[in-house]
Amino acid sequence: MGSADVKRGVTRAWLAVMASGAMMGGCGGDDGGVQATASETDPTETASSSGSSTDPDPSTTVTDSGSSSSSGSTGGSSSSSGGSSESSTGTGSGSESGSGSSSGGAEASSSGSGSSGGSSSGVAAESSSGTDPSIGFIEDPDVPLQFECSPWEQDCPDGEKCMPWANDGGNSWNALTCTPLDPTPAAVGDACTVEGSGVSGIDDCDVGAMCWAVDPETNQGTCVAFCTGSPDMPVCADPTTQCTIENGGVLILCLPSCDPLLQDCAEGDECIPSNDTFVCVVDSSDDFGGAGDACEYINVCDPGLMCADAALVPNCNGSIGCCTPFCDVTDAGASMDCANAIGIEAECLAFFEEGQAPPGYEDVGVCGIPS
Repeated sequence: MGSADVKRGVTRAWLAVMASGAMMGGCGGDDGGVQATASETDPTETASSSGSSTDPDPSTTVTDSGSSSSSGSTGGSSSSSGGSSESSTGTGSGSESGSGSSSGGAEASSSGSGSSGGSSSGVAAESSSGTDPSIGFIEDPDVPLQFECSPWEQDCPDGEKCMPWANDGGNSWNALTCTPLDPTPAAVGDACTVEGSGVSGIDDCDVGAMCWAVDPETNQGTCVAFCTGSPDMPVCADPTTQCTIENGGVLILCLPSCDPLLQDCAEGDECIPSNDTFVCVVDSSDDFGGAGDACEYINVCDPGLMCADAALVPNCNGSIGCCTPFCDVTDAGASMDCANAIGIEAECLAFFEEGQAPPGYEDVGVCGIPS
């Protein structure tokens, strides 16, 4: 397995939400170790309009974290967030201003005030690759994507906002729809409340933000900014965040940057691959997610590990992938540690192709079977 296969696999992973007693996320499957209860609230029934008058072409809004210009090296992983198929908690900068807060057209309310800032840099639009899709990376879930609006353009009617949600009763965001905008919305960084579940698409955050890292017991989380700009040139105002585009372009979030070898995220989060860098998401591993454990979402492995393609991990019994440790390619003993962790065939493989690693990530590797 070449290095290009590794990074591409990571970027094609999906995020999922956390459920009671379980963490969010996984690498590209339906269940992915995420036990979250899907939202039973259809945003199209709550909102005055189920969609925007102009439905964007999915080909222009659906982006993949993959990029032909910079390819990675070893396996892939997926991520999850306070709500669904591929991403986890995080804080970022917002795009709209707002004061106060109440539940997004629902019963609960949370406090918050202030204005939000924009979003940060990071992901290129999806571009095709000649890499054999059957090798080295985790496939996207076989879930139809529905785009009734654009989170980039926020083209919903007045009093509504474009939001990701799970339209299949699952625990991962796979669609976009217009939902009611709270009369006194919470700003980015403020506490927030969702209606139903973290993937319902209904919350009390301002336009250009969503309630992230939602506690399934309380339905409360933190407003995180959407990326601004475009899929080709995404932007995040907060320089400590990166634009991560996941779940087929349904999620466009500004999440904190991190180092996978240091796992320097806030408590309860983990550092996972996204696009050409690494971001903090909610750790949804719960009682699973150890080295060699099966995984289906990128944020269901323990901190310090990632959900990689099954072909990368020795004796992987997962249909999608298995958890494998990050490693330091400059450490002479790293390959021995990998062999001890997941199997004698494993070595410490460079995550990025030679010369393609972003500054500060040159030493990042992942344990796996070399090609």
